[in-house]
Amino acid sequence: MTVLSKGLSWPRYYTKHFAGLLALGLNKGDRLGVWGPNTYEWVLFQFATARAGIILVSVNPAYQLQEVEFALRKVGCKAIVCPTQFKTQKYCDMLRQICPEIESSSPGDIKSARLPDLRSVIVLDSRHPGMLHLDDVMQAGSSQYVQQLQDLQKKLSFDDPINIQFTSGTTGAPKGATLSHHNIVNNAYFIGRRPNPRICLPVPLYHCFGSVGGGMCMAMHGISLVFPSPGYDGKANLAALESERCTFVYGTPTMYVDMINQPDLAKYDLSTVEAGIMAGSPCPPELVKKVVSLMGIKEITIGYGTTENSPVTFCASPKDNLERKSETVGYIIDHLEAKIVDPTTREIVPLGMMGEIMIRGHCVMLEYWGDKVKTEECITKEGWYKTGDIGSMDGYSYCRIEGRIKDMIIRGGENIYPAEIEQFLHTHPKVVGVEDARMGEEVCACIKLVDGQDCTAEEIKAFCKGQIAHFKIPRYILFVTSYPLTITGKIQKHKLRADAESQLGLKKGK
Repeated sequence: MTVLSKGLSWPRYYTKHFAGLLALGLNKGDRLGVWGPNTYEWVLFQFATARAGIILVSVNPAYQLQEVEFALRKVGCKAIVCPTQFKTQKYCDMLRQICPEIESSSPGDIKSARLPDLRSVIVLDSRHPGMLHLDDVMQAGSSQYVQQLQDLQKKLSFDDPINIQFTSGTTGAPKGATLSHHNIVNNAYFIGRRPNPRICLPVPLYHCFGSVGGGMCMAMHGISLVFPSPGYDGKANLAALESERCTFVYGTPTMYVDMINQPDLAKYDLSTVEAGIMAGSPCPPELVKKVVSLMGIKEITIGYGTTENSPVTFCASPKDNLERKSETVGYIIDHLEAKIVDPTTREIVPLGMMGEIMIRGHCVMLEYWGDKVKTEECITKEGWYKTGDIGSMDGYSYCRIEGRIKDMIIRGGENIYPAEIEQFLHTHPKVVGVEDARMGEEVCACIKLVDGQDCTAEEIKAFCKGQIAHFKIPRYILFVTSYPLTITGKIQKHKLRADAESQLGLKKGK
């Protein structure tokens, strides 16, 4: 468990060490990747790069060889920071496989055929041939580079790119959402204005939810961050909430499902936990109600946003009634604009009607790094970002999310939004989790039951009958014990779909 102290005083202490990055030959605008789990050093490099005008590239700690090579090459990383390994992820070994030249290179002078921009690998915990140790970087910050760092402050602009976050979006190839100081500082300021002195942060730092909602909020609002574990661990979350007397907790819906279903949940003293935020994927109303009743977190709220929007655009108030907190994603963040448009005509729809959610304001990313075509596809010339999400908005700007445009199923001429079906199935007393797997134009519900409960497909279909339209009732129903998850706790739909197709004996896409 790691606890980071309040405010910005600790980064100032490390000014000499921040200057070490300049000593390595990194300049303003160069890219430095951080590849690893939640650690103190991750946040250290978040502030070090920002201070030096270097663009931090958040690399998914679960990336394998092909994925990390693509990411580092796509944005031209000049340096990468990582531990030797974490669990089964052997980071240094993977880098040596991609760049065998490392072994015979001088540290800081790598010349790789496959990663031509890479010059330095900085290892956090041990020494390796051709790689720098974190201590080497800290020692390199002589007075010459400290002065260079101070002079550089006059040349930094709030509109400079400062973070690249990879997002798959609607295609398989990752895109580098490029965020500025202006993007993330404003987002952290507005989402963190409520007093939350001790935050439990199980979400990964490589994702905006963790780095902006965590690291940046800590700096701007003087809060303390508690990292329960380097990688996600439900029991560690509960233990940290109790032992560190946390007052606020972050999590994806899957993380909250995991916590409320820990067999020994009742033994943990969660009396100090006043509030929390649930975000990162669709949040079923029944889950929100269970968090309130089982964990006692009465001021739980739902947040909504996208990586491209730095990330939060809507968030509820802890004082909202339960209906608003559980069935909407709250109201628009300060100084942002939102509109709902018809996906075909692009005209604004009346209040309460469904359409694509579009956002404009300080949160919208600069671009997808090195991808002008994709950037222009999702950001209009007027500055509106197309989220690809379907939702509706009331007169107070409270937003309801119905699903993704790309997930919409057209069955017999009827539009079906899987999220609507999922939210209804969560009301079944035996159901703890549900996810859809789309097969052609049919729906398969993959359902996780409460421990110790038995259920049949017929029982689920009978539960749906007369409650939701007949064409929305899933044709296929599978019961699962777990879901394939990403490092952020989101369900990997492509893997779930493949597993479902295999179990049902269906060919992919049929």
